[in-house]
Amino acid sequence: MSALTATATATTATATATPKASSRLRVNLATVFTVLVALGIGYVGVSYLFAPEHTASGFGMPVWPQGEAADFLTVKGFRDIVSGLVPLALLLTGHRRALGWALLAESVTPFGDATTILVHHGSTAIAFGVHFATAAFVVVTAALLLTERTGEAD
Repeated sequence: MSALTATATATTATATATPKASSRLRVNLATVFTVLVALGIGYVGVSYLFAPEHTASGFGMPVWPQGEAADFLTVKGFRDIVSGLVPLALLLTGHRRALGWALLAESVTPFGDATTILVHHGSTAIAFGVHFATAAFVVVTAALLLTERTGEAD
């Protein structure tokens, strides 16, 4: 009987440890993905501030404003920096559910960028390979955050 009891106890321990380990893995992935999203868009924003002509050429649009009209790229740079700071602020303050909703809302930006590129006959490869892929990554990150279990004992 004791061998059977030991086997049952070991099976139960494994079954209970697996969800906790899985939960920790999801939390860690969500955290790493959030940092990647935040730093990635923050880097893009800084690039628009310091090398707007070079950065804009990789966005996917067929043409960009010239001369004083190119100052718009500075606005885009600051927008992208803020888009990186918001998730970092929510992550650092521990507001993970709000972070999930914020990232879901922020995913509209790369979806909109990709759609704009396609509507204006820009690069299809960049629209899908950069912007739609980014949007999907942000949505996956948001989903991980929004489906985290709270109140689990470790």
